[in-house]
Amino acid sequence: MKWVSYRSLDGSTRCGRVHDNEIHGVGTDLLELLRAEGGLEAAAAREPTEIVELAAADLLAPIPAPPAVRDFAAFERHVSNAGKAAVGDGTVSPVWYEYPIFHFSNPAAVKGPHDDVPIAPGARLWDYEVEVAAVIAGDCSDLDAATAERHIAGYLVYCDWSARDISAGEMGFVYGPSKSKDASTSLGPFLVTPDELESYRSGKGYALRMDGYVDDEHYGGGSWDEIHWSFGEMLAHASRGTTLRAGDILASGPVGTGCIQELSGHRAYLVPGNTVRIEVQGLGAISARITEPEPS
Repeated sequence: MKWVSYRSLDGSTRCGRVHDNEIHGVGTDLLELLRAEGGLEAAAAREPTEIVELAAADLLAPIPAPPAVRDFAAFERHVSNAGKAAVGDGTVSPVWYEYPIFHFSNPAAVKGPHDDVPIAPGARLWDYEVEVAAVIAGDCSDLDAATAERHIAGYLVYCDWSARDISAGEMGFVYGPSKSKDASTSLGPFLVTPDELESYRSGKGYALRMDGYVDDEHYGGGSWDEIHWSFGEMLAHASRGTTLRAGDILASGPVGTGCIQELSGHRAYLVPGNTVRIEVQGLGAISARITEPEPS
C-alpha cells in the first residue's frame, strides 16, 4: 500500500491510501492511524470519506510532525567519499563497523515533497542528501536485529539538507552536527508499506535505485542494496534501552555519491533558483526549489 498526507479542498489536513491514481481519504492524521488498533491494515478497510485525484492533490510530508527523527550513516561508500572530501582521507573509522551511528534531527523542520527549501541562515555550502527512511509502526523497545523490520510501517524518500561549511566547524567537537542539519528535512511523497518492496529484496536492502538531480541533471547515486547496516540493525541499535514511538523516522544517510560533498570539486553547491529532485525507485521522488535564506 501507498499512503499520503494531503491538504483537502477545504484547507484541512487529511490522509489516505493511494489506489489507481486516486487518494481514498480515510482520516486526518497518518500518525493517528498508526497508533490506532489495527494500524494501517485496519484503516485501509474503511470506506473513504472523499476521493481525490493524486495528480491534483496538495501533498504534505506523510508524517508532518514525527515524534523523533534519527539519521544514520549506513552506506560505507558515502562515509569513505565524505572523508576524502572533508579531510583528504577516505579511511573509515573502525568504530563505524562496530555499530550504526546516528544523530538526532529536527522534527520541526520537516517539509513536504514539493515544498521550497530556503538555504539555512549563514550557510554558503548548501547540499542535499539522497536517503531512504523507515517509519515506525508502533511503540517498541530493545528490538532484535533479525526481527526488528516487523516494526516498520513503511519507507519514504528522505532528504537531509545540510550546510557543509557550518558542519565543518561543528564536527570538530564530540557532539556532532547540530545547526548544520536542523533547517530543513524533506519527506515523501508516499509512505510505502514493506510488502510493496519485497520482490526487490537484495543483500541488506533492496535492489532499488537512489538518485539525485539538480536542474534535471543527474549528479550521483547508487542502489539501496549497497547499504552496510540494515534497517533491522539500525532499529535494534536505536531501540536499545529506550522506546521508539509510532511515527518515529529513522533515515539511512546518503547512498554513495548521493550528495554534492562527495563530488567536491566537480559540482557546485546549491544556490537560490536550483531545483533538486531526490528519487528512490519504488518510493517516488521529492522535488524542491532552493530559495534565499528566510529573514531571521
